[in-house]
Amino acid sequence: MAYYTLAHLLQGGVLNGQGDSPLGIKPEQMTREVWDFIFFKSSPFPKTDIPKEHLQRLRREFEYWYPVDVRVSGKDLVPNHLSYYLYNHVAMWPKDSGKWPQAVRANGHLLLNSEKMSKSTGNFLTLSQAIKKFSADGMRLALADAGDTIEDANFVETMADAGILRLYTWVEWVKEMIANQNNLRTGPTDTFNDRVFASEMNAGILKTEQHYERMMYKEALKSGFFEFQAAKDKYRELAIEGMHRDLVFQFIERQSLLLAPICPHLCEYTWSLLGKTGSLMKASWPVAGPVDEVLIRSSQYLMETAHDLRLRFKAYMLPPKSKKGDSKPPAKPSHCTIYVAKSYPPWQHSALSLLGKHYKSNNGILPDNKVIANELGALPELKKYMKRVMPFVAMIKENLEKNGPRVLDLELEFDERAVLIENLVYLTNSLELEQIDVLFASEADDKVKEDCCPGKPFSVFRAEPGVSVSLVNPQPSTGLFTTKVDIRQGDSKDTIVRRLSKVNRLIKDLSRVKLMRYEDPLLGPRRVPVLGQEEYGKLPISSKSVFNINLEEKKVTLADNGFTVDIGDTLVYLIQ
Repeated sequence: MAYYTLAHLLQGGVLNGQGDSPLGIKPEQMTREVWDFIFFKSSPFPKTDIPKEHLQRLRREFEYWYPVDVRVSGKDLVPNHLSYYLYNHVAMWPKDSGKWPQAVRANGHLLLNSEKMSKSTGNFLTLSQAIKKFSADGMRLALADAGDTIEDANFVETMADAGILRLYTWVEWVKEMIANQNNLRTGPTDTFNDRVFASEMNAGILKTEQHYERMMYKEALKSGFFEFQAAKDKYRELAIEGMHRDLVFQFIERQSLLLAPICPHLCEYTWSLLGKTGSLMKASWPVAGPVDEVLIRSSQYLMETAHDLRLRFKAYMLPPKSKKGDSKPPAKPSHCTIYVAKSYPPWQHSALSLLGKHYKSNNGILPDNKVIANELGALPELKKYMKRVMPFVAMIKENLEKNGPRVLDLELEFDERAVLIENLVYLTNSLELEQIDVLFASEADDKVKEDCCPGKPFSVFRAEPGVSVSLVNPQPSTGLFTTKVDIRQGDSKDTIVRRLSKVNRLIKDLSRVKLMRYEDPLLGPRRVPVLGQEEYGKLPISSKSVFNINLEEKKVTLADNGFTVDIGDTLVYLIQ
């Protein structure tokens, strides 16, 4: 490696060593004393006919380039070449560690589609073929994703195809955002999901920078593209109020910079789409802002809770087991109550307190389960819970390895009720429910109190009874037809419109829906509508009106300004 720093001055640009030296130095002039002068600062000037300024230049060239920052080679050279490479440097500069190599990077061999490349079997792909098939950036993406460690990297063509599709989807999304930027939300970026998205972007920048510095390109691709894109997708899903324009374009700019070392051509293109005048290659690395780890964990809690709610909803809809096999599934729930706990049940609290005590006194190490079981069994308040205590301890130990000592905390580091309430619209829409209530477990029965603990909410689904009413749209050429909707006790006009939009997906803007009732609830629905006079014989329903139902008579009345009227079995909705 030391010779490489001088080769261009000794043999020109000829790799076989037979080129003429730009300094006019001949091979026989490079004596041992000359090499010592170049490589060792303490060596005296040698007896040579090489001009002094040329020798000084060779020494400066060597001092400029050394030490070697990193030596990259194959794993098969670790037991011989790379090992002696280190020994030789220590032998030459035993007292000058500043000349020793800073790092050695060994990589595995390259597999193609999980098999060794071989021309005889046809499992072979040249670089030119790969670039023609997958493009330069597509090839670089697949190679980065193939692996970083000393294990053999695996280039899989199906993964390369999938990577190209991801890149294409990303570019199309950038174009869509630029075209629709005036429809994005503006104003302060202070909603829960705005703050989470900003923190996740900052965390992604820091992690990706660390991976690049360590030359862990698979990990850099994971944190700087796959996880970065996942954060954007989650933001788009959760931001019911709409994505913020500043955050969206900040994301596009940062994503282009993070991915540029791997896919420079595509990122240069997205950079130009943003209207940037200079080249992406001259841009600075993005500066990460503050990262709120607690906020990010609260968002993870939200996603885990949403997943748990979907599983519980699915279980609720399963028909009860019956020997006859004629059981029917229950009615689809319309409401849900989520119970959250401020503290653990007493038996869990005692177990966590004991584990926390051992963790602090033993420098982060918990004793064997046998010791823990004996100590917990000696507590009188836990005797009737021992069958549940040890599985709980095992779960805590497992989570301790994954998430660290915070799992031993007796209270959550964030307000889970506030997190759920701030995202009620998302949870309600994703489960297609009418309403979700979030209550403390202390307000529930004993079963809920026992099964609910911090970070693990308990949900109860129920189907609120209602009376079915027809909603008719008499407007021509709208594609909106008669729809059946259940009206429940205490419903308002806005509630009915939201319920209607869930049944009829063609209704996008709820503010344009006008809900009306017939003046004559018996004859009104029987009259033939007159074109252009869709509101004739009908009265608008105000936002202050309240619907009341009589389940026995299947009757719906409307209360407004102290008056109560029968609406019949049909309402009218118009799109203004």
